[in-house]
Amino acid sequence: MFPEEADPQTDDSSFHGGRIRSFKHEKGNWATYVYLPYHSDEEFVELLEELLSAARAHGVVLNQQEEFHLSLSQTVVLRYHWIQPFIQSLRAGLARCKKFACSAGKLKVYCNAERTRTFLGMEVSTGHAQCLDLIRIVDKTMTEFRLDTFYKDPSFHVSLAWCVGDVTEQMNEFLQELQSLVDDHEDGPFLLRLDCDELCCRTGNKTFTFLLEP
Repeated sequence: MFPEEADPQTDDSSFHGGRIRSFKHEKGNWATYVYLPYHSDEEFVELLEELLSAARAHGVVLNQQEEFHLSLSQTVVLRYHWIQPFIQSLRAGLARCKKFACSAGKLKVYCNAERTRTFLGMEVSTGHAQCLDLIRIVDKTMTEFRLDTFYKDPSFHVSLAWCVGDVTEQMNEFLQELQSLVDDHEDGPFLLRLDCDELCCRTGNKTFTFLLEP
């Protein structure tokens, strides 16, 4: 079903904006992560353009995320023959989970553990408890496969944009200016609303979707 010859990933950084892989890529290894997707609207896109423009004025060139989501796992490595049982385990754990809503409106700067990438994110303000419930289920599957579980005391967020390197200190110097763009948006403070009615697992170039119950 998932031939080992299939190799959807590459180590050539030119294919992914100069980003540095957190783990060595080997044939048959599939980078895998679990997340709640966010489907952006026109208002969000316009605000994001304003934020990126303001960051550029301070000398920080941010790249817009190709997709927007709320992470529910670290990125882990699955062998190709683990994919099907891994997905089956997730599906069983999520079988009775109900959909819910999240909202976010506070900007925050994040940096990955390797200090190779900096992110501008929007931190979740409601829906935190439900996200923790999902983390417990995802972590159980990760533990079954002896993979890293999620961070302790996580800051749930939707990443908006990123750049190479650690510019956390520089970005925090003008973060309040960016936040004012969010708070003083055209029709009042912008609030990112995440309708959490499905959970996804991306492994290599394949995406598996799990619908949450009404």
